[in-house]
Parts: sequence; structure tokens; C-alpha cells
Amino acid sequence: MLAIHGWSPDHRLMTGILEPVLGGDPTRPAAGAAYRRIYPDLPGMGQSPVGDAASTSDVVDRVERLVGERIADEPFLLVGESYGGYVARELVRRRPGQVVGLALICPIGPVVAKTARTRPPEVVLERDEAFLDTLDPQLRAEFEDGAVVQTEETYAAFARDVAPGLAAADAEGMARIHRRWDLGRLPEEGRTYDRPTLWLLGRQDSAVGYRDQWELLEHYPRATFAVLDRAGHNAQYERLELTEALLTDWLDRVEREPAPTPGR
Repeated sequence: MLAIHGWSPDHRLMTGILEPVLGGDPTRPAAGAAYRRIYPDLPGMGQSPVGDAASTSDVVDRVERLVGERIADEPFLLVGESYGGYVARELVRRRPGQVVGLALICPIGPVVAKTARTRPPEVVLERDEAFLDTLDPQLRAEFEDGAVVQTEETYAAFARDVAPGLAAADAEGMARIHRRWDLGRLPEEGRTYDRPTLWLLGRQDSAVGYRDQWELLEHYPRATFAVLDRAGHNAQYERLELTEALLTDWLDRVEREPAPTPGR
């Protein structure tokens, strides 16, 4: 399983989402403990230097090289969050027969430019003001940005899974990539992806929205499309139990599929 984080955080975002489901948390039942997991940091984020990456295409090239080095021609599952979902969709285009299951969490959809996306207005549905007043002002501002459920519990997940990556990000290197963010075409153009897929979206996600993604539904005939209420761009911990249930269902659907033909 290859898991690709979103823009600015690092691999800890993905371990926070997946390890409780896959068996990394001993207090929870394992749904897929047999999977070998690969959690890279994208260029300019976490511990990965930006190097010569200067576009999203370069980022996908770097991820595809990792696939060649660590996975070769084995079948694998692919998970992408936000910008990582955009990267994942392009990787599926390049290696359609090798990716045997795809899960996308609050992914960028067919509209790449943020200002052009169909997005709901920012809203807060639950807020613990007394707790928020105890936080460092900078961390509080980062946490509150786009957060729909602002509680001690959701802050704990943010502090563990998101904040460390934000602090480590190479802003200058990322800005260089961002100037050529758009791949210039839809990864789905002219094709369908016929393996078990999950699109998990937040109904109150003011970053990527949820409406534009529905335009891609027919390209994914085996997809569960779920739009979660009380969930923004951090749906994975604002609706933790439902996110884990949907991921567990996705894994179950993948495991019920016939084994892929080697080399395809």
C-alpha cells in the first residue's frame, strides 16, 4: 500500500489515517495488517528535499520512481489525501493495471485552481472556546483554518498528524512546484478505472469542496462516493469512526477481487 499525503503536511498525515485501520493501533481490530505500507514525504515536504521538482508532473515522476524502486511490478493499493489524491489519480493513469484499489480522502477534483472550485462557505459546527483559549496563537490559527469541528479531540489529531509536517515544509521549494501545479489535463481523460475505489469527501470542505468531484463519477464504475456531514477538509478525524468504516469496507472490497494478472 502506497499512501500519499496532501499539500504541506508529511507522511504522518497518512499514518494517522491508516494505521488504526491497518493494525498499527493495538487497541483497534486490524482490517489489513498483512499489507506492507509505504509512506513517502513528497518533494519539499517532511524529510524529502525539493531537489529539481518544479511541477506536479515532477512530483508524480518522483513518486513513480519510488514505485519502481520499492514495489517494482507488484500490485499495490493506493491512497491519496487532498493534493496527494491528485498525484494518486495521475499515478493510476500511468499504472492502471498495477493499482488494484484506490482510496481518495478529500481529494482535489477536476478543478485544480482553488479559486475556480465549487466550494461551500467556511463554517464551524462545533467549537470548544475554553479549550481553544489554552492554545499557542500560531497553532490555534493553523488548527482553526478550515476546521469544522474545533474540539480538544480533533486538535489532538491535528497536533499529532498535521502540525509537524506544516513546521517542516520548505515553503520556497513548494512555491516553485505550485507555479506549475496543474497537470494540464484530467488524469481520467479517455479512460475508466474499474477497481474498488473510495471517494471520501467533506460536506463542509471549504478547501476542495465536494461538488466538482461528482463530475468524475462515471470514470470510476466501482466507486463508493461518500459526502460526510460535519466534515471539512480534515474529514478523517472530524468523522473518525465513519472514515475508518469506509476504509475498512474499501479494503474488504479489494480483498474480494480476483488476483491481478502479474505484469499487468
